[in-house]
Amino acid sequence: MNTPYAWQTGATRAGTALFDEGLRQHMLRVYNFMGLGLVITGLVAFVVAATPALHVPIFQTPLKWVVMLAPLAFIFFFSFRIHAISAATAQTLFWTFCAVMGLSLASVFLVFTGMSIARTFFITAAMFGATSLWGYTTKRDLSKFGSFLFMGLIGVVIASLVNLFIGSTALQFAISIIGVLVFTGLTAYDTQSIKEQYAESFGHETNTKLAVFGALSLYLNFVNLFQLLLSLTGQREE
Repeated sequence: MNTPYAWQTGATRAGTALFDEGLRQHMLRVYNFMGLGLVITGLVAFVVAATPALHVPIFQTPLKWVVMLAPLAFIFFFSFRIHAISAATAQTLFWTFCAVMGLSLASVFLVFTGMSIARTFFITAAMFGATSLWGYTTKRDLSKFGSFLFMGLIGVVIASLVNLFIGSTALQFAISIIGVLVFTGLTAYDTQSIKEQYAESFGHETNTKLAVFGALSLYLNFVNLFQLLLSLTGQREE
């Protein structure tokens, strides 16, 4: 004989299964956005680096400063306007940001050998994948590390901007070491945050924007981790 309690238990299990499936689809969308963004960035960077008519006017003129700092403008715009724009606009801005980031990263192909770039990319992918998986599955609350990681991020950004002008090798080494630790921690923290922000009741439009913003967070962690590891281990062109 079925009791009200049995019906409630069955309904709870069905609701939990439905939520878990929705969360799985949401995280898959986040990683798909991020992965496609990395593809766009890589293609743009490679094409620009392989085409002197494109990279010479950029990196041998003051235009390089615009290209290097433009991604920061996109990040600030995303942070302050994500709730006011549509999901379609958010996706368009994200793809545009990834292309602009590709322009900035074209210098990587001009400075480092293709072998060291490929090696560092796979090392970054392995580190990112393991850390993100841990952030998704761990039961430990990572939110208490948020303020510490944010302060570390601000410190790395400020130090990096300063070092653009002074060009200190020692400072760059310190930035790279600290940056790897910060962005590894942020990968786990952001993955858990994306998971916790998901709610089926938000609706498709809001969840799509959450997926785009989550993809942006993870994308930035990956790209910065890649650049920092490359500065530590990359082999420069002769």
